[in-house]
Amino acid sequence: MSRSKAISIGLLAGLIAGISMTVAMLLLAWIGIATPLAIIGDRLSVFIKPGPFLQLMGRVGGYNQLKQLGVGSTMAGQIIVSMLGGAVFGLLMRRNPQRRVTAWTMSIFVVLPVIMLAIVLWPVLGTSYLGFPIASARMMTLIGVTVGVLVFERTLIGSFLFLTRPKSQRATDEYSPSIGRRALILGGLGALIAGGGIVLLRKLYDAAAFSYDGTQYKGRIVQPVTPNDLFYCVTKNVIDPSVDEDLWHLEVNGLVQSPRAYRIQDLNSFTQVEQETTLMCISNGLDAGLMSNAVWKGIPLIDFLEAAGPLAEAKRVRLYGVDNYTDTIPIEKALEPTTLLALGMNGVELPDRHGYPMRAIVPGYFGEKHVKWLTRIELTGADAKGFYETQGWGPDFIVPTRSRIDVPDNDARLSLGQLSGAPIQIKGVAFGGDRGISRVELSDDDGETWDEAKITYPGTKLTWALWSYDWKPDSADDYTLVVRATDGEGEVQEVEEDRGWFSGVTGFHKIVVHVTA
Repeated sequence: MSRSKAISIGLLAGLIAGISMTVAMLLLAWIGIATPLAIIGDRLSVFIKPGPFLQLMGRVGGYNQLKQLGVGSTMAGQIIVSMLGGAVFGLLMRRNPQRRVTAWTMSIFVVLPVIMLAIVLWPVLGTSYLGFPIASARMMTLIGVTVGVLVFERTLIGSFLFLTRPKSQRATDEYSPSIGRRALILGGLGALIAGGGIVLLRKLYDAAAFSYDGTQYKGRIVQPVTPNDLFYCVTKNVIDPSVDEDLWHLEVNGLVQSPRAYRIQDLNSFTQVEQETTLMCISNGLDAGLMSNAVWKGIPLIDFLEAAGPLAEAKRVRLYGVDNYTDTIPIEKALEPTTLLALGMNGVELPDRHGYPMRAIVPGYFGEKHVKWLTRIELTGADAKGFYETQGWGPDFIVPTRSRIDVPDNDARLSLGQLSGAPIQIKGVAFGGDRGISRVELSDDDGETWDEAKITYPGTKLTWALWSYDWKPDSADDYTLVVRATDGEGEVQEVEEDRGWFSGVTGFHKIVVHVTA
């Protein structure tokens, strides 16, 4: 067989094998098994610092678009590598295309890739979308990887042998109609397989987090307690877990005297408490709505830690979600009675997107610390880091005092004549982490003078406060409205010049209101 013919046949066989492997991985994803298509992005993202990461996200149009680009690029790259592998295989087989080579193809195309992927992806192999404990999830992911590359190897060999099968009569032209017909048949089969993959992709897209990831809660709709379906949402996942409680475990291990493991029914032996707490994302802008408030029901984390017995050298607690998301908190914070492992949200069990069956609630810390789909609590030394900490967010994760104007909108145009002397109602929220809010002030001259606003919903020290102000502008003009809050410890909101952006922005929310006669 000529060199060019061997390469051409190998490329086609590799293409069909790559498509088949990709469809097999999509099918595994559909039934809840993690595959390289998704977890490669998790593995690589921790190496991209927040600045370049946000720039890249801005260029592609947002976090959802970035995740889609990541999965699409992985699929395309996987198929390209498969074709190159097929071409190399064709060159190696060109002198004797029909010889038996199962032993070395299994070694090169199955065993070697599984070993390499296990090494490279080891930190994220524990990902599960069904709720398997981390060790079991790691094994399931490796089985899925093995299935994928085995499909590739068997399809590559079968396709190559089909295309190079000897003919009953010798032909002078090696690009004979016989090979052409076989290539056409194989191409049609590949198209059918690809069609099945497109159907799976559509189903997976419908199940993905794109419809709610990035949900913001702000404006006229804001209530003291946020409805579950409007609660802000940020997720690193393309598809969030849907945990099967029969598979789920909560492990407590690490630097403890007595490691523990709990099933869902074991949690009934703990006393549950209700606690209203506000959560805010670390990337929440001054005018953004990545902040919401809910009444959580759960078990204080201290109850689990005391049952396990922390060792003296334990300095931090690392929390793991079944989706392989991790984050850490100081052990002092973990031992506070307000740090909860929540099982319920606003009177119902946790919705899937908010962490069913259990999530962490860590008052006063940014939302990334409130790990969802919790499956492991590990006590560690002082150097432990979580997913976003490793990427470079922080180092300060304590929420600074923030306030926001929700009504009216920026650049709103109002007429004194239409108001007929009635005041203009200004409304918004203020949040002081776990310190509460004691005072809110509004300025209509860009911060030159301040008037006290009315706190209409004081909440608790763990929640936001809602405020309003009846404003009567003196005359028609353009006004710059600014809000500031004082927390429950008497500290006035300020711009922290020495606070890095990746520890959460500080400053004052301003809007411009145009008042006409």
